[in-house]
Amino acid sequence: MQYSRILLKLSGEALTGKENHGISDTMLEEYARQVIEVVKDGCETAIVIGGGNIFRGLSGTSSGFDRVKGDQMGMLATVINSLALESAILRLGGSAKVFTAIRMEPVGELYKRDRVIEALKDKTVCILAGGTGNPFFTTDTAAALRAVEIGADVLLKGTRVDGVYTSDPEKDSKARKFEKISFEDVIAKRLKVMDSTAFTMCMENNMPVIVFDMNRTGNLKKLVNGEKTGTLVSN
Repeated sequence: MQYSRILLKLSGEALTGKENHGISDTMLEEYARQVIEVVKDGCETAIVIGGGNIFRGLSGTSSGFDRVKGDQMGMLATVINSLALESAILRLGGSAKVFTAIRMEPVGELYKRDRVIEALKDKTVCILAGGTGNPFFTTDTAAALRAVEIGADVLLKGTRVDGVYTSDPEKDSKARKFEKISFEDVIAKRLKVMDSTAFTMCMENNMPVIVFDMNRTGNLKKLVNGEKTGTLVSN
């Protein structure tokens, strides 16, 4: 096994599946099965999920929401998604627990790094909800922060594309995929891997990032076992 502890970042939009809104039971079950599989193989797994399928704080400001209130609504959206994933994992026989960045027992346990590490070692999937608990920070930044805090071997960013490209492959048929790229080159080429705060945190703490297609069954297990898929971003 290549990685013994991972932080998996999933987008909220990915949970919508073909419906393009809300939460798809099919996508939830697919993600839950993949996660349970790698945990059974011995990989300690923590997850951060976005909330864009329910509410996106930044875009909410264009509708008249105060940015702080909008971001707080976005944090709550991530909790809803996290609870849904927790339920799916438990339903399929896995062990999972939601930790929240802001206090909201009994919905989830307040995030404490040592409690999360303890649960990870007990083969429990730890779903870290509520972003960083602060406005003006994205769930990408939350994922980077938590990955560094828990001592993850790698941050895996599951998307609907199979890596980092020279341009958006969904819009440009000539877009070229990078198998591996440095943090410096990503900055120089202005490639949109994560937001700048998250990216800087990973770069400064030597936290490698792999961008991959989570919607292709088996890709998560391949990565954990050291098979090449997606794009590796590192120092």
